[in-house]
Amino acid sequence: MTQAGSLFASTFSLPALTLVIGGARSGKSGVAERLVTATGRARSYIATAQAFDDEMRSRIDRHRSDRGPAWHTIEAPRDVAGALAKVDPTGVVLLDCATLWLSNVMLAGEDVDRASLALVETLAGSPAPVVVVSNEVGWSIVPENALARQFRDAQGRLNQRLAARADLVVAVMAGLPLTLKGSLPAGWV
Repeated sequence: MTQAGSLFASTFSLPALTLVIGGARSGKSGVAERLVTATGRARSYIATAQAFDDEMRSRIDRHRSDRGPAWHTIEAPRDVAGALAKVDPTGVVLLDCATLWLSNVMLAGEDVDRASLALVETLAGSPAPVVVVSNEVGWSIVPENALARQFRDAQGRLNQRLAARADLVVAVMAGLPLTLKGSLPAGWV
C-alpha cells in the first residue's frame, strides 16, 4: 500500500470530490492521504480539529509530524470556504475531517442543515480536487441523549450529501479500502 504514491504519481488523478468514510481508527485518514499523495500534485491539508486538551494537542502534533513538510496545513475548524481560498488551485486538498467540522458547527450553535449544504457546495466548487474524510457513525447503538442523537442524524445526512456529490466514495474498514462509487486504479490497494 505504501507504494501507491510513487506507483500512480504520473497517471492517477482524482475527481473534483472524493469521500473517504469509515469508523473510528478504520484507517480512513491514511487511505485519504495515500490518494492525495498518489496524484503527485501539491498537497494542502485542511484540518478541522481543535486542541481543547493535552491529549488532542498531542494527537494533532503527531498527525502533522507523520504527514511531514510536503503538506501545506490550514487550520479551519469551521471556515472551509476561507481555507479553500488559500490552496493552490493546481494542487489537491485533503479535508480531515467532516465529522469534527460538524461538531464545531453544532457547538457554535450554527444552523447545521444550512452549514452542511453550504459545505458540500463549497467543496464541489473547489478549483482543486478535494478528498474529504468523514466518520460513519450510524452503525453503533442509538445514543442515550438528545444531543448525541442529533449529531448522529446530522452526520448521517452530511455523509449522504457528500456521497451524492462525490464521484469517488471509498469506505475503509481495517485499513482496507472498498470502493462504493467510482473506481480506484487497478492494483491501487
